[in-house]
Amino acid sequence: MARAGLTSERVVAAAADLADTVGFENITIAALARGFGVKDASLYAHVRGLSDLSTRVAVLSGLDLADRISDALAGRAGRDALFAFAHAYRAFAREHPGRYAATQLELGPSALDDHPGLRRNLTGPYALLQGYGLTEPALTDAVRLLRSTFHGFVALELAGGFRHRRDVERSWAAALEALHVALSNWPEEADS
Repeated sequence: MARAGLTSERVVAAAADLADTVGFENITIAALARGFGVKDASLYAHVRGLSDLSTRVAVLSGLDLADRISDALAGRAGRDALFAFAHAYRAFAREHPGRYAATQLELGPSALDDHPGLRRNLTGPYALLQGYGLTEPALTDAVRLLRSTFHGFVALELAGGFRHRRDVERSWAAALEALHVALSNWPEEADS
């Protein structure tokens, strides 16, 4: 009764699609098996369980996000790179909300060792911000500012949190301009 061609890759890809439909936190082995027209037990030949499946969806999603951002950043620096990064990040989250949620899953060091492409999600923002002439510790502070701004905006947007009549696109553009100004004029760290 199992469909021919069921592979680990197909199972993980289907789980990522399911995450975009029902939410990453709502993926179940049973729902995935129903989608393939097989019994739950058939999937255990391809994934060890829900935790393993979630990790694999997070890896797949993280690699996809890293590819999109890398493509967007190619040949860009400064403001242009900041905007390209931000637009690629937001577009991914809006197109794939379940996959985006999966990218927030904390992965262990072995996942980074097994999938070195995931490191681009960690190193990309640092490379982007070096174009602003930032060095440590300001560099890490600025990466945290970017991540919290982008994730916060996207999370609120996906949850329908922007109900004010002001156009969301104009708010996004204003936020990016404000980030560019802040990054261009980063304050010196005061001696404690």
